[in-house]
Amino acid sequence: MDFRIAAAARRRKRRRLLIGVGAGLAAAALLTALSFIGPGAPEASRDALWTGTVERGSLVLQVRGPGSLEVPPEEIRWLAAETRGRVEERHVLPGTPVDADTLLLALSNPELEQQVREAEHQLQAEEADLRGLRERNRSDLLEQESAAGELAAASERARRRAEADRRLEEAGLVGEFVRKRSEVRAEEFETRRNLEQQRLAILADSSAAQIAAKEATVARYQALVALRRRQQAGLLVRAGRSGILLELPVEVGQEVRPGENLARVADPQRLKAVLRIPETRARDVAPGRPAVVDTRNGVIPGVVTWVDPAVRDGAVAVDIALMGPLPRGARPDLSVEGAIELDRIEDTLHLGRPAYGQPGSSVGLFRVTSDGEMAVRTAVRLGRASVNRIEILEGLAEGDEVVLSDTSTWDAHPRIRLR
Repeated sequence: MDFRIAAAARRRKRRRLLIGVGAGLAAAALLTALSFIGPGAPEASRDALWTGTVERGSLVLQVRGPGSLEVPPEEIRWLAAETRGRVEERHVLPGTPVDADTLLLALSNPELEQQVREAEHQLQAEEADLRGLRERNRSDLLEQESAAGELAAASERARRRAEADRRLEEAGLVGEFVRKRSEVRAEEFETRRNLEQQRLAILADSSAAQIAAKEATVARYQALVALRRRQQAGLLVRAGRSGILLELPVEVGQEVRPGENLARVADPQRLKAVLRIPETRARDVAPGRPAVVDTRNGVIPGVVTWVDPAVRDGAVAVDIALMGPLPRGARPDLSVEGAIELDRIEDTLHLGRPAYGQPGSSVGLFRVTSDGEMAVRTAVRLGRASVNRIEILEGLAEGDEVVLSDTSTWDAHPRIRLR
């Protein structure tokens, strides 16, 4: 009896010892597993994470920005009112193709019509006065020329008479008194002839001055008539060039003032893209850099032609000259998106841009292990960045898969379990 009790006690002791040893081994295994996995490793659904693979090759550095298609200023024609008037008719609606002679608007101005008639009448009166003045001056000049001619002939006769009397005196046929009288008379006619010639020259100059003054008056009224007629013709507003009517900001019955814009016409086949690049990324943008513009209906190559020196609303305006044909549907004010090439890095490691991490900084990115079950935090040094790619300087190798989505909720954990 005592023997059986002692044997049962030994068995119970052995069983408790085996249970304790097993529990100790299980606890040790659990501690080892926990030390390998890490304290509190969180889990994440692989489908909910955005990952990317490190690649080696050329990295094109770009900046991207939204914008719109616009007509270059040299291709835009603003039509302004020549004079005050009232809009009577609108013949064309915005968006309509037009030619140079296409009638856009018809204006009216009764006062201008009266001014045209008055200017024409004044011009006719001045032209009649000019014709009369020319006839009167021509008649006066003819009379003066006739008088000068008669005196010239009389002077010549007196000179010949004086010469004859001098010879007769030498021959003893006449006396000295007759010779001197003939010479005095010849000198008198010569003086009168000179005076008439001077009077003729003065009359010619005076006539020319009078005609020039009257011609200037006629020219002034001709210019006035031309101005009034041009203003009258301006009441019919025509496109002046072929293209598309972009804007017609007046209504029928509206009064317009001289110089007020009535219409805007442009050639829709010659457009440029104006991109708005964020000011923090516009530092390296310069004229001559290649670019591409996405119109959502096609991609057009281009080149930077102008960079706005000022910043407006946090962005820098950049003009892109389009080098290729425009796709269908391209029109002024169409929203587009463009990318400008800044540089090209050959044979480098690059990765899709992560949710955080600035160019030239060091960040911790989760690298997916080869079995795809874990993502381990890895220190990575970043280089230069493009629109959607960034250069990898240290920490990753070609072919590594990296989590690119936001992992800020796991900043306190060195690894993530993927499921």
